[in-house]
Amino acid sequence: MKILVLNGSPKRHGSDTMHITRAFLDGMRDVEEQDVRVIHAIDCHIEYCTGCFTCMRNGGTCIHDDDMCGILDEILGSDLLLFSFPLYGFSMPAPLKALMDRTLPLGSMDMRRVGERYEHIGQADFSHLRYVMICGCGFPNSTYNFEGMVTTFKLMFPEDHTIITVPESPMFNALEAAIVTVPRLELVREAGRQYARNGEVDGVLISKIGTPMIPEEQYAAIVNGAAPSPGAK
Repeated sequence: MKILVLNGSPKRHGSDTMHITRAFLDGMRDVEEQDVRVIHAIDCHIEYCTGCFTCMRNGGTCIHDDDMCGILDEILGSDLLLFSFPLYGFSMPAPLKALMDRTLPLGSMDMRRVGERYEHIGQADFSHLRYVMICGCGFPNSTYNFEGMVTTFKLMFPEDHTIITVPESPMFNALEAAIVTVPRLELVREAGRQYARNGEVDGVLISKIGTPMIPEEQYAAIVNGAAPSPGAK
């Protein structure tokens, strides 16, 4: 499978969330070989969309001459888009949002009704694409944190989407937290195996991955400097 990872974190490979993404990809590789390409949005020259809709009227040509033309080609040439990013302001980081805004050339101004909503008719065929969102956040729980981004992702990609959200994600960059992070990453790896085999992940497993690794109060105390980290001596 040809997988394009769109990494929204400005920390690139050092991102807390990329630890989760790598475990998921490792699980997919356990099943079969994968062709993985990673794009760090922070390293791309992507101008902001001006909303002029020129691209949607003239066959997909944008007024900006930057990296997005090549990125769009890579998107269309992939089988799976894996969005990996931390939660910033209850949404995705700005570099990735700029990239997403500039996918307008894939659609035209013409609309059609699909179920209860209207969608732009595509100028390119991306019906083969599948979508995974892996998102971590620094809060100790998932409730009232990921809901806005999850809804946005489902609206962007109403079909063939899989969403994994993980609270307490800064712990993945803390060696002393390995006692709890290693087992959690193994759950993520199993999710990758399931996805490679079936094209989906069991909902019970997704729920387990999205639970706190340590009690919420303990995590908050650690962040506030009032408690030792897991595994600390």
